Amino acid sequence: MADPARARKLAVRIRQIVSAAIESQIKDPRLGMVTVTDARVTSDLREATVFYTVYGDATQVEDSARALASATGVLRSTVGKQTGIKFVPTLAFVADHVPDTARELDEALERVRHADAELARIRAGATYAGDADPYRRAPEDDDEDDSAEDRSAGGTADDIADEPTRSRSVS
Repeated sequence: MADPARARKLAVRIRQIVSAAIESQIKDPRLGMVTVTDARVTSDLREATVFYTVYGDATQVEDSARALASATGVLRSTVGKQTGIKFVPTLAFVADHVPDTARELDEALERVRHADAELARIRAGATYAGDADPYRRAPEDDDEDDSAEDRSAGGTADDIADEPTRSRSVS
């Protein structure tokens, strides 16, 4: 098993070599606007996966996939010559769907932003359907009711306690 750092360096080098070779050596008319986005090499350095995107519609993507499959041998020999390693990894080309996924996520986020803005607009003029405080309160004790009556009669509970006591007649 090779060092992971060596595998990463080889993957970067393969990506550079393959993208330059596609640009300069491959003259297949089926090959569209191909961009090599990433390359990954297995830990034993025997297999390399090259990820690519194609600018265009589905037919151009399919045609470019066929052109890359037919040019695999040429690209592998170019990688072998330029890297100088003993065992040249086999190349597998995989269409990269990350840009499509990113575009779909951006569109979904934009829809959510519009929905949030619409909700904020609706919420701006909204009023409560019931009371502003919808929570039920426990009924207050009778002692507190008496002190509330005293407070409404003209002062706080401390003021009432300071006054001289009055006699009340009970009938």
